[in-house]
Amino acid sequence: MASLESSAGVDNFTQLINRIGLPRLAAMAVVAILLLGFFGFLIMRAQTPNLSPLYSGLSLEDSSAIVTELQTLNIPYELRGDGDTILIPRDQITTTRMTLAGSGLPQRGQVGYEIFDEQSTLGATSFVQNINNVRALEGELARTIASLTRIKSARVHLVLPERELFRRERTDPSASIVLSVRGELASGEIRAIQHLVASAIEGLTPTRVSIVDDQGNLLASGTGDEVEGAMAGQAAERTLNFENRLRTRVEDMLANVVGNGRARVEVSAEIDYNRSTTTQETFDPESQVVRSSQIRETENLSASANGQVTVANELPGASQNAGATGPTEQGTSTEEVTNYEISKTAQTTVTEAGAIKRLSVAVVVDGVYAADPNGNPVYTPRSADEIAQILTLVRSAVGYSEARGDSVEVVNMQFAERPELAVPGTDGSGGLLDFTRDDLMNGAEMAVTLLIALALVFFVMRPLLKKVLTPETQALALPSGAELGHHGVLAADGHVISEEPEEPRDKTPAWVANAKSMGETQLQTLKTVGTLVEENPKQAALIVRDWLGSAA
Repeated sequence: MASLESSAGVDNFTQLINRIGLPRLAAMAVVAILLLGFFGFLIMRAQTPNLSPLYSGLSLEDSSAIVTELQTLNIPYELRGDGDTILIPRDQITTTRMTLAGSGLPQRGQVGYEIFDEQSTLGATSFVQNINNVRALEGELARTIASLTRIKSARVHLVLPERELFRRERTDPSASIVLSVRGELASGEIRAIQHLVASAIEGLTPTRVSIVDDQGNLLASGTGDEVEGAMAGQAAERTLNFENRLRTRVEDMLANVVGNGRARVEVSAEIDYNRSTTTQETFDPESQVVRSSQIRETENLSASANGQVTVANELPGASQNAGATGPTEQGTSTEEVTNYEISKTAQTTVTEAGAIKRLSVAVVVDGVYAADPNGNPVYTPRSADEIAQILTLVRSAVGYSEARGDSVEVVNMQFAERPELAVPGTDGSGGLLDFTRDDLMNGAEMAVTLLIALALVFFVMRPLLKKVLTPETQALALPSGAELGHHGVLAADGHVISEEPEEPRDKTPAWVANAKSMGETQLQTLKTVGTLVEENPKQAALIVRDWLGSAA
């Protein structure tokens, strides 16, 4: 029984294969493999983490050490470029950098103070120690400079003269730096690097630090003769920054009034960078203050016989021995001394550099645009009152001073570029519609993938499934006895049903009866064939196609 069932299953499978056909079966297999590969790619793509750069601009030594550490940590990575860029999953960047920093990576191809940890000082000469000290200083400075945003890599060379005994003159240290930068460094950034290196080396001044970029351009000579030029450049840079700050302030304020991009502001400032100190002493004779007062009284008394004062007259008992005395003299004198302090005011004024001498502000404001019935923008100039209000706002924003001779002008002119009129009821702020470049790329990738999947489903899978599920049509071949006589009729299933001839009811001739019976049979056959054609149009078409092929 089991063998019969297995043989029946094999026969059914064979019939299914024969019905489908080997070419169609091979095409289905190829399409199935492609679909499996495509959906497998989608699954792998969805499961693949989003990679971001861990480090870039690495040396080969640092790249090799970091890759080894990532393999130890079992973190997936990808190398880009010439191996100087390493990508890892975005959600693991922070922890990985902290772990690598604990291991001292990356070293940026420079040797720092860890050189003293790797070498034994036992038996090392002073020359080797000095060389290692210079190498360590150069490596640490290069790492610090390379940590800046605009710096890709840096190399530092130091010249540290040795102190010689019994020599008064001393050679100053110097430094030279080679930078690989992103874009172009500003003068302030160059001076910052000079001061950074000079502060790390004893006796080194910023004017003794020369800087060269990777293109061979001299950024700082380091000869000490560019002090005046540096000061002039610093003053110009400070002036430019001040002007830009004022312009940005005024444009931001006007953007809320006339619209974004509908106002242009230019600021010209004259700034005094001279530093002065003024000392002034003022004496006020009208403001007198008594500092001290002294009063002294003196009393004089004299008497004698002859009107003279003698020593004998002054002795005790002189009055008893003396005879008649003459007249007595007595005098009193008073002396008063008063000292006055004159009021004095001492004032020291220090005027720092950067005082504004004069400001000149020019503002150009666009007019108002309104849509006409056709939707085209129509320009309308602003009124004088509105321009006056804008002038008042600008003067208040820049700190206008008439005593300084400041000048502020606001002019209404039509801009060359007309703004796009926003559709009423819409918000042009963006909000949730603000996408980054990565979001746009990911969205485009997903859209292309979805389109490919839909194309495969509708143009490949659907026709194949439709052909497979549609049963194979067989030619509707009539039996050899389709040419029926009066002995039977054609049933709906194609079999012939025999009929007993009826006894003629009348006395019509036999040939007439036979013809009548044959006509009825043919009519019934035509009706049956018509029914079959209506129910099975495809099979009927195949039959006609076979007939035409046989006739040809």
